[in-house]
Amino acid sequence: MATDMLTLPAVDLDGEARAVSAEVDALFTRLLKPPGDGRDRLYQAMAHAAIGGGKRLRPLLTVATARLFNLDRTRAVRVGTAIEAIHVYSLIHDDLPCMDDDDLRRGKPTVHKAFDEATAVLAGDSLHALAFEILADHATSANPVVRAELVGDLARASGPDGMAGGQMMDLAAEGQSLDIAAIGRLQQLKTGALIEHSVEAACIMAGLASQARTPYRGYARNVGLAFQIADDLIDHGGDEASAGKRVGKDAAAGKATFVSLLGEERARAQADLLVAQAIEHLHDHGAEADLLRAIARFAVERDH
Repeated sequence: MATDMLTLPAVDLDGEARAVSAEVDALFTRLLKPPGDGRDRLYQAMAHAAIGGGKRLRPLLTVATARLFNLDRTRAVRVGTAIEAIHVYSLIHDDLPCMDDDDLRRGKPTVHKAFDEATAVLAGDSLHALAFEILADHATSANPVVRAELVGDLARASGPDGMAGGQMMDLAAEGQSLDIAAIGRLQQLKTGALIEHSVEAACIMAGLASQARTPYRGYARNVGLAFQIADDLIDHGGDEASAGKRVGKDAAAGKATFVSLLGEERARAQADLLVAQAIEHLHDHGAEADLLRAIARFAVERDH
């Protein structure tokens, strides 16, 4: 079913995103207050990267999924903030000269430009550690089994079987001819793993059995791939000012992408199909899933 045939309820996605963003920023602000000693520059660099800007897609997904199960919002925001800390650390490291060598991120100088390379490495390391500190805290869940599963699943999603592994595959693929299946696998790890965990985390908090999580995993996987195709389209022909980052990097690096293999029109059609499939996974839910449906549409309609 094409997405233009779907009748989706109106959701104030911008308002929902702003609210989650404000809550995430408030928690980061509290956790990243400089201690007044030689570590101040490190805390300032972490705050520079983590506070303000960005789509906050991952914490928004966690909060939206938590809504399906009537979970405590404050706890869901804490989990979403932990996931965002992992995402931000990965961006800091991706921007370094040894990786993508970018000067702009979220419309402001990258951390190694605003501070220095050594501070950027430490800021990324520290945000990585902060994520697991948040999840291990009793304030995130009173249930130690839930906390342990949250930690374990985020570790998997961010390590060699997830985001970091996908990034390594991306580096190894420069200048190589990849087919659609290989690109899909690469992006499912590099981008999709954290997006999938953002939904899975709420399922963990709700105590859902593994089999009961199947539709939510399907939704997250479809949204993650659609999101990556949209990223490829933005890099292919997007506006740098709107994107808040340098565009045209993939072509310059000789990277195969969904757009380079499928062409712009077919890539857009594939993204739309993935969104339709994602929304279909939520067919057992009513209005409580409207925010998740709106997020799926946003994944392909955005320009940043």
